[in-house]
Amino acid sequence: MMDLFQLRCFVAVSEELHFGKAATRLHMTQPPLSRQIQLLEEGVGARLLERTSRSVRLTAAGESLYRDALRLLRLADEAATGARLTAKGDSGRVVVGYTAVAGYALIPRMLRLARESLPGIDIVLEEMVSAEQFRALAAEALDLAFVRPLHSDTDLDYHAIVREPMVLAVPGDHPLAGCERIGLEDVAGQPLVMYSEKEGKYFHDKIKALFVASGVRPHYVHHIGQTHTIMALVQAGIGLAVVPASASQLRFENVRFRPLWRQDVLAEIYLAWRRDGRNPAQRRLREFIMQALVETGAAGMEPEGGR
Repeated sequence: MMDLFQLRCFVAVSEELHFGKAATRLHMTQPPLSRQIQLLEEGVGARLLERTSRSVRLTAAGESLYRDALRLLRLADEAATGARLTAKGDSGRVVVGYTAVAGYALIPRMLRLARESLPGIDIVLEEMVSAEQFRALAAEALDLAFVRPLHSDTDLDYHAIVREPMVLAVPGDHPLAGCERIGLEDVAGQPLVMYSEKEGKYFHDKIKALFVASGVRPHYVHHIGQTHTIMALVQAGIGLAVVPASASQLRFENVRFRPLWRQDVLAEIYLAWRRDGRNPAQRRLREFIMQALVETGAAGMEPEGGR
């Protein structure tokens, strides 16, 4: 019935009320401009302009179409701009998975930095343990995932974001709470709250290896999946716990954190994504995270180079 070029010609004439000036504005000559207006009127089925040798003015139908034409052209321009931004990755929706521990400091920092630098990207957060994130990536339910390095997947790419020390969480009224450094002999025989092998496999295996290498058989009183629950049990005096340093961000008042007897026990967080991902916004956000978060680190964590 009509096309955008005809509408642009009509809007120019409507605003200039002069075919010569409108043609100059559109970088064209007057005869083809007049032809476009004629075709538009034929398509609409109504006279849009009253034209004499001295003046041009809109008819009632022309005034109605002028208002709608402005809206249609604005929407067309916005659609084109949106498509360009989406293709460049500056606009779009990215679903990001993260573990509860990453949510203490890493995720808030990522959101703050991305909001300042990538305002056109809509970030949707999904909290889940690493094993669930790997399944969600495989099912394309996640675009990016902050995970613990549980295993290597040939369909995924990884980039190390941060690493943090493991520390000992102690009830505030426990005799060890006042010690500057905890020795292995201090922990022997103490009740320990441990990560569960299923929900907290990464930490479970790391802590288990720590004690096996030390030759100590710990006294586990509970196996829990989430760090915040472990911290609640420590605060209640149920036992001690080996946790990542970022657990201090939970700010349990009656819990103290002390260095382990080994300083080389570190927890890592990786950014993972599907190698065949086709979301331009995912690529844009991913590159931003790999630069911004690795350079700045996160509270309680150290920056880590990619690999």
